[in-house]
Amino acid sequence: MISLPFYLCLAGPTASGKTAAALAVAEALKDTRPVEIISVDSALVYRDMDIGTAKPTAAERAQVPHHLIDVIAASEAYSAARFVTDAEALIVDITARGRMPLLVGGTMLYFKALFEGLDAMPAADREVRAKINAKLESQGLHALYTELQRVDPVTAERLNPNDQQRISRAVEVFRVSGKPLSSFHTEGADKPSRPLPPLISLEPSDRAWLHQRIENRFMQMLEQGLVTEVRNLGNRGDLTADMPSMRCVGYRQTWECLVEDDLFTLPERGMAATRQLAKRQITWLRSMPQRQVVACDAPDATAQVTALALQIVAQHLKPAH
Repeated sequence: MISLPFYLCLAGPTASGKTAAALAVAEALKDTRPVEIISVDSALVYRDMDIGTAKPTAAERAQVPHHLIDVIAASEAYSAARFVTDAEALIVDITARGRMPLLVGGTMLYFKALFEGLDAMPAADREVRAKINAKLESQGLHALYTELQRVDPVTAERLNPNDQQRISRAVEVFRVSGKPLSSFHTEGADKPSRPLPPLISLEPSDRAWLHQRIENRFMQMLEQGLVTEVRNLGNRGDLTADMPSMRCVGYRQTWECLVEDDLFTLPERGMAATRQLAKRQITWLRSMPQRQVVACDAPDATAQVTALALQIVAQHLKPAH
């Protein structure tokens, strides 16, 4: 792993207020160390997916430079390994221009990959994959998920039980290597080869507060035209339901409801999936030893994040004696 200059991270579950907090930090630091934001979000990388990803607005992106947003087509795939390569290059470049990288997002695998590196994954095995597909056809996804719970409960806990591609890959990794996928994400975590960066974590003290925010935001997405956005994506002809872009929370549920001609159940299905995502994100966050928690449901949460960021940066800028 290459050595990296100083950078600050802001993470949190979906709908926890990360964008507003990041912009406030950038405003507070503009005269001390101008900020550029690097998105740590596996959905924001896709072009033409604006409403369901809650992408920062054009005005917000004009206020502070943002990176790793709209970098690939929805028909392409983006990986944790590519994120690490892109983020490392950006951190070096932004710092070289006299600015401070602020990494903001909720894709915790990307954060962990950047902090700890990625172990080499077993290559895909056509024969093993064929057997997994046969099990899917004969017994269904639930049987495969049950197998994953048995051989790799850690990965099973963080995956959506309906995420066929990731469940299949996790089972394949175990069958090929004899090791759970989760072990590839944690090996060497106790001894990272470079110092862990400061991480401010927005987490709710009351889950009900976050759930209400999730519900309000999903309803707002529907009002803004999420269904039309997904319908237009489907009509392009180059996307399928099992592509990574269309497996993003909100898009998967909308696609399924359009196929089933059942938009009536979309609000609850979308909200439920987003609540599950938030739960998994918080679980990931709690495994990060350097995190400094700010309650996102506190009335002054943004002010607390800003004050903490200023303190961290001031400490970093303090001359060594």
